Amino acid sequence: MHSPEVLPPPAPPAARRRRSPFAQRELSLAGVLLGLLVVFSVLVPRFAGLDTLRQVLADMAIVVIVAAGQALVLFTRNIDVSVGSTVGLTAYAAAAVIAAHPGLPLVVPIAVALLLGLVLGAINGALVATLKVPSIMVTLGTLYVFRGADSALAGSQQITAQNMPPSYTALASWSVAGIPGMFVYAAVIVVAAHLVVRHTLTGRALLATGSGPDSAERMGIKAGKLVFGAYAVTGLLCGIAGVLWGARYGTVDSSAANGYELVVLAAVVIGGVSITGGAGSIPGVVLGAAVLTVIGIGLALLDVSPFWLQAIQGLVIIVAITLDLVLRRRLAARGRAA
Repeated sequence: MHSPEVLPPPAPPAARRRRSPFAQRELSLAGVLLGLLVVFSVLVPRFAGLDTLRQVLADMAIVVIVAAGQALVLFTRNIDVSVGSTVGLTAYAAAAVIAAHPGLPLVVPIAVALLLGLVLGAINGALVATLKVPSIMVTLGTLYVFRGADSALAGSQQITAQNMPPSYTALASWSVAGIPGMFVYAAVIVVAAHLVVRHTLTGRALLATGSGPDSAERMGIKAGKLVFGAYAVTGLLCGIAGVLWGARYGTVDSSAANGYELVVLAAVVIGGVSITGGAGSIPGVVLGAAVLTVIGIGLALLDVSPFWLQAIQGLVIIVAITLDLVLRRRLAARGRAA
């Protein structure tokens, strides 16, 4: 994806010290998460139990998988608001294949969803990287195109668990040592993403591209290829999420994952990934998804209206973005003072 010999050298000690506020952000998020667990456990005694913990781990899994891809895109100073439509379309495609041909090996509907997601992500990447159109405009357009294709494919039809073989829904229902299989899928993906971002030349090039696209190009980094790759990987992860969506919820129609892009974006921003690119971490994204999931489950147990849940999520996003800007300004001020 780039020429290894021209990549920037490893960050010197001073640069590592300048990233400390983001490490503090992850510690702060962990503190917020712990505080939320304590508060909801006091307000709703049944919240404090292993069943709730398993529900949190299972519910946050799909968000984490898609958010990991969204983070890769944001690292390059772009955005993908079509992820909800991509998850919905791939979920319906996989469910439709297995419902129409229940005797097929599971690898077939899974391959259909992953390939479709990869193609949709590649379309976004090609449009952004080659046409140089702002990513928000491209992916806002494809959000409606993909959703329209989903509606045309599904019509008014709904695929339920009764239409799927038990082996398909079992993809999301297994567990190991009490840990939901859904979380195991997500854990494998985020560990791989973290290793790529923090410990490979490609990861450093992604962050360098977002920090300064022009400087990255002058250093020999092929920013266009990296942007294309980030979108393609995001589409692939959306395909995985689509398969798990149908397996977990057991009902798929044209409205599946409608509006999901906002939940994913909230998790990423709350997790400390900068909306201006070049900064953030995959562990932060996981913590952001966990905070959102705990808030959602906790408020649901308190019988809070879904309307207020969305309003609170919006408020959390505003606070997260404000905090991100404050931290960046402090970093810039420290850099000037040094």
